[in-house]
Amino acid sequence: MSGINKVILVGNLGKDPEVRELDGGIVVAKFPLATSETFKNKEGTRVDQTEWHNIVLWRGLAEVAERFLRKGSLVYIEGKLKTRSWDDKEGNKKYITEVVADNLTILSKRYKEGDENANTSDDASLKGDGNSKNSDTNQ
Repeated sequence: MSGINKVILVGNLGKDPEVRELDGGIVVAKFPLATSETFKNKEGTRVDQTEWHNIVLWRGLAEVAERFLRKGSLVYIEGKLKTRSWDDKEGNKKYITEVVADNLTILSKRYKEGDENANTSDDASLKGDGNSKNSDTNQ
């Protein structure tokens, strides 16, 4: 039996997506996603805890992110964990674990660039392959 590598997150973008076009015209978007939970500690005090996730979208999903997502957008993401490594300028090995998304649902209103008051549809769901031969490309 093979293993399962599946991540489901609902959270808010920490900043606007960073979008790049790679050789061959492949588009990739990256952004931090915040998920928060609230609990009471042993003293009964309410504690808010935020976890940050590195999200990567490829091709069509990256283009959707560039067009419709902004800092604060609420999204549902399905994907898989992927850890990659590279050597920095000083020759030190660096690692990052990312969620490579293959499903994106926009849960908050979307904005078109230059139209901050646009209220296109809520809850738009999109799927992509989330799988790219270039998914190991360095940052």
